[in-house]
Amino acid sequence: MSSAPIEVPIRDESIRLGQLLKLAGVVEDGAMARMVIDNNEVRVDGEVEHRRGRQIRPGMTVEYAGALLKVVRD
Repeated sequence: MSSAPIEVPIRDESIRLGQLLKLAGVVEDGAMARMVIDNNEVRVDGEVEHRRGRQIRPGMTVEYAGALLKVVRD
């Protein structure tokens, strides 16, 4: 995992997990987001997440493929 989190700003109160992965550029599209989530490769606040539609809010962290994403308010 990277040493420093990558801040991902969002405009709204929350964003769906699949959208966040695309916004951060760690997956190419929704199909890839679905695949990595289904393969238990994504963690939200340290726990494996199975729902692509999970609502992610500012302050939460998402881990995937060695990247640590921290959601912040834009």
